[in-house]
Amino acid sequence: MRWFIGRRDLRNQGILGMNCRNIDFIGRYNPRSLYSLVDDKLKTKRLARRHEIPVPELCFVVREQYKVRTVERMLHPLDGFAVKPAKGSGGKGILIAREREGKTFIRSSGARLAPEDIRRHISNILAGLYSLAGTPDVAIVEKLVQFDERFTGYSYQGVPDIRIIVFQGYPVMAMLRLATRESDGKANLHQGAVGVGLDIGTGRCLHAVQHSRSLTAHPDTGQVFEHIHLPDWSGILRLAARCYEMTGLGYLGTDIVLDRERGPLLLELNARPGLAIQLANGHGLLPRLRHIEKLGGKHATVEERVSHAMEVFADPREQA
Repeated sequence: MRWFIGRRDLRNQGILGMNCRNIDFIGRYNPRSLYSLVDDKLKTKRLARRHEIPVPELCFVVREQYKVRTVERMLHPLDGFAVKPAKGSGGKGILIAREREGKTFIRSSGARLAPEDIRRHISNILAGLYSLAGTPDVAIVEKLVQFDERFTGYSYQGVPDIRIIVFQGYPVMAMLRLATRESDGKANLHQGAVGVGLDIGTGRCLHAVQHSRSLTAHPDTGQVFEHIHLPDWSGILRLAARCYEMTGLGYLGTDIVLDRERGPLLLELNARPGLAIQLANGHGLLPRLRHIEKLGGKHATVEERVSHAMEVFADPREQA
């Protein structure tokens, strides 16, 4: 039995490595002058609104430390909320409250949040505790996304999100990220969430992993993954593909959530999306990216690019 995979094996499987990603794709297709459009969630939200791309509803923003003492009053109308650092990454600094009991809020884990806990967390965000460069930040408070019942049992308390890699406007690979008890209701793989690879052609489940280990069912709920099939899949891909024109970034990670009332919403964007999506799909990204490069901008519209991706990158097992 082989306990390791060599560089040649990875190359033969089309696996995109970090150096290749950074040099050939991020460095070549993502102008650094545009990074701030996606590194700052508030800028992303405003940009999306201008392009008529739906996003979760913004409740309020806290920019200065002296305004932290007014947070309790601003939270008064809300039964639940999500607090995010504008410049955070990897799910760091996100605080989600699912329900209210008097002045106390309750997290997905059941932990209780007193007003002083929330004020302290927002104060830490402003101080830059969770920002990409440790610089002063802004706290964003959003309304919670309304859970789509079609995902009941597939995610532990948290709302699932869909990560789609978009290259030169083509959606090339996708996965569904499902919260677990370990991830505390957050859909971040490095915190213990499950990644479910999705067929670009159909939106159906291909493969699932947690901490790089294959799974067939959710570790907390026992719900099997093989029946997952995302609704209005082509519409979700079109929303992701539109982010290319919106940002001007050629290599992009788009995170989308499904709200039961509003449908697909753009959650955030990433100019340096991770590589674990390949494990979730059981496929390498590199051949797909090279294929798009060879097209040379052949397809001008979002609809053409999505149709091409759904046809060319569809899993053969789904076509059988």
